[in-house]
Amino acid sequence: MSFEEIIKSGANVSITITSNDLLNFANHLIRSTKEELEAIILAKQNEIYVTPDDASLQLHVDRSTLWRWSKNGYLSPIEVGGKRLYKQSDIDKILQK
Repeated sequence: MSFEEIIKSGANVSITITSNDLLNFANHLIRSTKEELEAIILAKQNEIYVTPDDASLQLHVDRSTLWRWSKNGYLSPIEVGGKRLYKQSDIDKILQK
């Protein structure tokens, strides 16, 4: 059983590991964290933002519904230069429900 498998199993054990095993595990953690962060950064760079009018058209709701959803935390806009914009990915998630 590898070091990673022991950790994933959640077993409450005491183990003795070599410095090389610890180094390999640390490198694995760094590599996997780096990959996750890169994926998040790329997703944010490719994000499309739409106006409230576009969002209400896509969702077939009134702008007042968007305002209420914002207050409830269901669909939160971002504000850029005093303008409200909605993430297209958030709208797509609602449409998939």
